Amino acid sequence: MINQVISANRLGDGMVVYLTADGDWTECIESAQALCGKAQGEAALEVAFGAVETCLVVEPYLIDIDDSGGARRPTLGREAIRALGPTVRTDLGKQAQG
Repeated sequence: MINQVISANRLGDGMVVYLTADGDWTECIESAQALCGKAQGEAALEVAFGAVETCLVVEPYLIDIDDSGGARRPTLGREAIRALGPTVRTDLGKQAQG
């Protein structure tokens, strides 16, 4: 079964954020709550849409992740760029932080 996380954009500054297990939002995909199965995904989306109603985030949605091999990575290229930052300059964005 494929694991998923919820991704959105923070309304205040537009940063990509991920839903954590305690209902907070983090910029780090490694800290996001890993969801397994349709029921967990739907329950987490309800929490995420609550954050839309309170104007914390916009457009939350589920993304597939691969967490085998010790690192959590999105399976789609678009989501990898959203998680890590620009692809042309590795000295910018989240990948430059370490």
